[in-house]
Amino acid sequence: MNASPATPAATTPTTAAPKPPIVLIHGLWMTPKSWQTWAERFRAAGHEVVVPGWPGIDDRTPEDVRRDPSALRGVGLAQIVDHYERIIRALPAKPIIIGHSFGGLITQLLADRGLGVAYVGVAPGQPAGIPTLPAVTAWTGTPILANPFDRHGATPLSKSHFHFTFGNDLPRSESDRIWAEQAVNSVNRVFFEGVAGAVTGRGPSKVDFARADRAPLLVITGDKDHVVPPAVGKAIVKRYRKSGPAVVDYREFAGRTHRLVSQDGWEEIADVALAWATEHAQVAASA
Repeated sequence: MNASPATPAATTPTTAAPKPPIVLIHGLWMTPKSWQTWAERFRAAGHEVVVPGWPGIDDRTPEDVRRDPSALRGVGLAQIVDHYERIIRALPAKPIIIGHSFGGLITQLLADRGLGVAYVGVAPGQPAGIPTLPAVTAWTGTPILANPFDRHGATPLSKSHFHFTFGNDLPRSESDRIWAEQAVNSVNRVFFEGVAGAVTGRGPSKVDFARADRAPLLVITGDKDHVVPPAVGKAIVKRYRKSGPAVVDYREFAGRTHRLVSQDGWEEIADVALAWATEHAQVAASA
């Protein structure tokens, strides 16, 4: 008698793990609008994307903030980090946290609180204790540094200085157009706290570089950036790697200015950041 064919074992369909949410953090002189490109791309990839504004900026338009910047006066770094922590803790899962410029410093401070599954600093500000300050970087801060008695103010950013700081790859007319669409006044206290911390190694921008359980961090720079040139990014990475075992990687992109998140070719950087973050978030989760 022929044996009956074996009945295939029942299989249970595998369900893909939910994709982590993503929190995008803007920098000084900017609003959440600066992240519109990346936010739309990441949502199309299936992620929940949250793009909160700093306290005083919130969901206001750049035009409204320029018209009345009074809510920015006196806002400090600790207040901003606490603001993002409350938002992150309300999410259904730990997010990937990505910050640009001073938002990259805020990202590192949130990493120090263990709030994400992976972190990306795009042209990030340096934490306390990293005094690397190229001359070109110092010049970008002159609108604020010119009046040290206005440390709690909200200094406007002129179109000409925006061109040097953000639009140095563009004709002045195109830079002015982006200024009108995106630029806002400074949050002076944050800037002074960042500068003081870089020099003294103390203050609200301080992190524990040696923290062993920090989720992976990627630092991204552009070689045409006047605000956070590669020397600053490399100094950040060097300090973390020297201090502890947590993963810290570095990527540098040729021809990119401080406007990496919207400059022509931004898609390449966004895709690299997302691929790196999702890969390292999965590795961290399975460890």
